[in-house]
Amino acid sequence: MAPALAGTVVNVALTNMAGPMMGRRNGMVAGAMRMATDRGSAASGTVSFLATNAGTISHELVVLPLQGNQAPGSRQVRGDGTIDEAGSVGEASSTCAEGTGQGILPGASGWVTRTLPPGRYELLCNLPGHYAAGMYTQFTVS
Repeated sequence: MAPALAGTVVNVALTNMAGPMMGRRNGMVAGAMRMATDRGSAASGTVSFLATNAGTISHELVVLPLQGNQAPGSRQVRGDGTIDEAGSVGEASSTCAEGTGQGILPGASGWVTRTLPPGRYELLCNLPGHYAAGMYTQFTVS
């Protein structure tokens, strides 16, 4: 259970299709995974992301700014199936806890609270192959 979280709370659902996901990029089928939020924007200030893993494998949530006209899902995927996290403003990847860890286990939640300035952000899972499989979404702070 997450404690009372500060600021605007954004619920993030982390999901994947059951079964093996062999396919086009880094062993994953594009679109085989999803990240969905209960709101697409928040006012600048304190924002808490509560990531709940409704899938069957571990996932995580990384918050990265989007630059200029950069589109969500357009980051370069490296050979190991991950993207560069330089510039990350926060991460929820600890089962039943805040901050970084080894991933959020199925059925569990993790969270991160940050003070965010206005801008566009990409919420994503950066476990190997997950980003390429469609596990990202845009979030706007105004």
